[in-house]
Amino acid sequence: MTAGDVDPAAAARAPASGSAPGRGPDGTRRGRADIHIHTLASDGVDGVLTILDRAGALGLDVVAITDHDRVDAALAARAIARGRGMPIDVIVGEEVSTRSGHLLALWIEERIPPLRPLDETVARVHDQGGIAIAAHPLTPYLIPMCIGERAIRRLMDAPDPRHHLDAIEAFNPTTFGRARHAAVGRLARELGLPQTGASDAHEAAAIGTGATIFPGRTANELRAAIAAGETRWVGTFHGSLSQLPTFGRQLRKYGRGWRDGLAGIATGRSSGRDLGYPGGRLRPARLEPAAALDGADEAGSSGAARPEEDGARWEDGAPR
Repeated sequence: MTAGDVDPAAAARAPASGSAPGRGPDGTRRGRADIHIHTLASDGVDGVLTILDRAGALGLDVVAITDHDRVDAALAARAIARGRGMPIDVIVGEEVSTRSGHLLALWIEERIPPLRPLDETVARVHDQGGIAIAAHPLTPYLIPMCIGERAIRRLMDAPDPRHHLDAIEAFNPTTFGRARHAAVGRLARELGLPQTGASDAHEAAAIGTGATIFPGRTANELRAAIAAGETRWVGTFHGSLSQLPTFGRQLRKYGRGWRDGLAGIATGRSSGRDLGYPGGRLRPARLEPAAALDGADEAGSSGAARPEEDGARWEDGAPR
């Protein structure tokens, strides 16, 4: 899934429906989390330092790095945020490619292997102490990427609770998330699944276009809110053509990656394509703590958000 360029500031600032800015109906502080973000390590186009700086500028409390089928950049982002004393919690996550579609695995420490049965993958997430969320589900013409309704129902009917989903991504601002948005909300309510929102950002400019609202401000409080069904979502759908520039950036990135990989082989250097964190060009890749703390990103630019084309703002299912 590829997110395009729209203005995320409104989504990052907007209150939950019926709440004062930053407060719930009972006056408690409500945090904002973007828990579906990609980096250069998979199919994103910006490095982790750029992503963290962008999230901090938007005032997000929690982010999850969820690259496709890998966790190295997520681990690096968490270490960098802690090392730099950034006022943002980073969740280590992964968007796992299962045989039935994409699954967000959050609060994990080790890579979940891809291309395994969905129920086995959910169990592996839980065995690590993580939580499993269906990513951009129900889109029928993207079966390899989107978990279908029957698969979700089978999981929730399974006798072993290790196979149950913990939540469903009810708001995803991409074209694919928009296609079955209303149906996803209905299914979540029917099954009693907590609903989350996220940007599915593949570049820093798209961060915050979707977010999860929760009581508190920390990652631990977010996790407790998901477990208690106390999350809400807010977001802005992308314009119909706004994702095209991101596709272009991705294609150029893949070209650079092939070039850098071949150059490393040809010259015998222990280097390869940029994975988006200090030390990410090394082979084997490894985070360089000293470089991580000096504020110098190895790749990508923050990128100014460009105006949306025809995006409509939504809050918990109601267009604004």
